[in-house]
Amino acid sequence: MESEILTDTLGAVGSFISVVTYAPQVIKIFKSKSTKDISMPMLLLLSFGVAIWLAYGFLLHNAALIVTNILILAMSLVMIFLKLKYDKRITQ
Repeated sequence: MESEILTDTLGAVGSFISVVTYAPQVIKIFKSKSTKDISMPMLLLLSFGVAIWLAYGFLLHNAALIVTNILILAMSLVMIFLKLKYDKRITQ
């Protein structure tokens, strides 16, 4: 029982930290309206990798993997959208 609590706690803390890691970058993009220093290939690879983790979570019926990767994928897609939006604005 203690082992299960420790495992669940570590999973929850790891998930929280993984999700929060992306928040400062998303906030910075919104404030600065600039994505010039962010690599689109990195964002695309990140999104693809997270989508695979999400599929893996669904296959395992693992709520922690599913929720974490939905949130990370959402932030990644927001960054991709903003990159397309702000980079287009610069080239016009």
